[in-house]
Amino acid sequence: MERIDSAVREELARFGPPGGMPELLEVWPAAVGEVVAANAWPARIARDGTLHANACSSAWAFELSQLAPMIMERLRENLGESAPKALRFAVGHVPEPAASAPAEGSGEPLEATPEALQTAADLTAEIADEALRERIAKAAALSLSRERSDRPF
Repeated sequence: MERIDSAVREELARFGPPGGMPELLEVWPAAVGEVVAANAWPARIARDGTLHANACSSAWAFELSQLAPMIMERLRENLGESAPKALRFAVGHVPEPAASAPAEGSGEPLEATPEALQTAADLTAEIADEALRERIAKAAALSLSRERSDRPF
């Protein structure tokens, strides 16, 4: 399996320097804390150096706007001179938190249910390449067998 991050970075480099966004994204969770990072995420850095961050709701945007001086102080501690000049929050898309890896030995491996296997076979029946069809059917069956998340879309 080949990672595409280097190809993506190379392509994005054509548009000029990233303006410190990769470093900012790396320190954001530590600077703001886990709960805030789950509800607000950096979106872009404007030409004037202002960090525009998305919040999951207007209530979060308002509260974080009140905490902006403290958050800026933490960002300066982590980023030094490359810290944003100002911080603004607005309602916008916040990415899903990364799924935590299951602890070692935490239960048995997931097995596909017979219903999920049948549904996956039906969904992949038109794929001509047998090896590809089998892999996709297996992935689909396992996905269908997982408990549904209670997190709203």
